[in-house]
Amino acid sequence: MSNALISNKNLASYDYIIAGAGGAGLSLLHNLMEAPSLASKSILVIDKSFQKTNDRTWCFWDANISAFENLVHHRWNTISIHAEGFDKELPTAPFSYKMIQGIDFYNAVLSKAKTKTNIHFQEATILDIIAIDSTNPSKGAKVEWEGGSAMGDYIFSSLLPFQMNQLPTAAAYSKSLQSSTTSNKQAPFLWQHFKGRVVQFDTPVFNKSIAKLMDFNVPQQGATAFMYQLPLNEKEALVEYTIFSENVLAISEYDKVIDAYLAEAFPGSTYITKHDEIGAIPMTQIELASNQAPIYTIGALGSAIKASTGYAFQFIQEQCKNIITQLELGSPLQTKVHNTRHQFYDAVLLDILFHHKMKGTEIFKRIFAKNEAATVFKFLSNTSTILEDIKIMRSLPTSIFLPAAIKVLLRRS
Repeated sequence: MSNALISNKNLASYDYIIAGAGGAGLSLLHNLMEAPSLASKSILVIDKSFQKTNDRTWCFWDANISAFENLVHHRWNTISIHAEGFDKELPTAPFSYKMIQGIDFYNAVLSKAKTKTNIHFQEATILDIIAIDSTNPSKGAKVEWEGGSAMGDYIFSSLLPFQMNQLPTAAAYSKSLQSSTTSNKQAPFLWQHFKGRVVQFDTPVFNKSIAKLMDFNVPQQGATAFMYQLPLNEKEALVEYTIFSENVLAISEYDKVIDAYLAEAFPGSTYITKHDEIGAIPMTQIELASNQAPIYTIGALGSAIKASTGYAFQFIQEQCKNIITQLELGSPLQTKVHNTRHQFYDAVLLDILFHHKMKGTEIFKRIFAKNEAATVFKFLSNTSTILEDIKIMRSLPTSIFLPAAIKVLLRRS
């Protein structure tokens, strides 16, 4: 079969079907192509469009050479945190804070995949994914789209059931999830929602060596909000307004805050907007979908997002690598990546934010004020030691965090 879009009239069978060609789906495709024992497997990738745009930016902390090092658009070795009466710069060594643009990632993976005769593409909106025999996963599953369908031994889906312009409230979405899944039914649910702009000023205004990771000197919206400023050079930066809350804003509300922020930070300077991005990330430990062989969820749908921060890129890579290892060994697939003690920490922090027990501004200010950036990054990337965890915990008030921790433990029992 050719590498072109397959005919809707043909019912073909594949070793693997990847439903959704976003960050998670293409990360899995990349890892399949890199695994010698799996590289020749027949693969079908289905997405509503393969005409990709620069719809998102991924940033992550990395102390090593990334598998996507050639795609890193920019990196920073110093960050800063800002709140009322608090300004601190922190060197990140041995970590670097790295940025990859969505369009570069999409193009790199798709370009390589299109050279492979065993990889096929179907441009369509998926209607359903159905196990052939729920009692016998070895019979595979069927993916249906308007006008066609295909069979697969394994199906990997990353298709989230919402669009930004149709986003339900966190309470409504959480309720629907709790009725359809079985784990952590009482766990909190927040959206991390944001609007960002790549702006270019007519004069130098940025310190290109420092990533302003969190500037809390913005409207908090009754929740936790900060501005994120990543300079690409002295004139250009990604400036993004991010909020952790139950409800998203109207697009005009994000713009209003960004406009005011830039006007106050750089009075008298003029700029153009080169690019916009907007999105929402679920922050929860409620499962977003059931995960049962031969249909597996990946990415945000597969709970790869770190519930307390919304960071996903590195965890998606870990999830994909784990899947590859299990496929190579022929062992049952386990796609969870947040299954350590850090998942408990996430649950406690999310519970405090959700119930407004302590302002997010104060939590992050205390953590960064009393610890080295590298220690914080290890904690937030689930690689910290017990001793490093204790250092982080000692930064925070026991009177607030201990009751929340007990509450989370009781919820899990």
